[in-house]
Amino acid sequence: MTAAVLACVLLAGLAVFQGALVAGAPLGRFAWGGQHRVLPTGLRIGSVVSIALYALFAVVLVAAARPSTGVPDVAIWVLAGYFLLGVGLNAISRSRPERLAMTPVALVLAICCLVVALG
Repeated sequence: MTAAVLACVLLAGLAVFQGALVAGAPLGRFAWGGQHRVLPTGLRIGSVVSIALYALFAVVLVAAARPSTGVPDVAIWVLAGYFLLGVGLNAISRSRPERLAMTPVALVLAICCLVVALG
């Protein structure tokens, strides 16, 4: 359950970060390839979708960490794969700030999902 809680804390932090991007904070160099200081409308919509996905991911993580919920094992493995893919994509970002900040976050999320999946 500790891994699920840690992952949920990171997801909440990412949701706050994405919310700041939606609101126009000049943090775009840390997200979406780092091409924009302030995100254009299309990427802001992407950030709104990300916030919704993070909430769904948190629900899956907590449910998978509890033994009697009946969450299919495949759901947590899909999340682990998603975050592992995120490690690779963030690691090859053209944006150095994104590589340095988001690659470790994605790695910790992938590890947390693996721990939950194996637990």
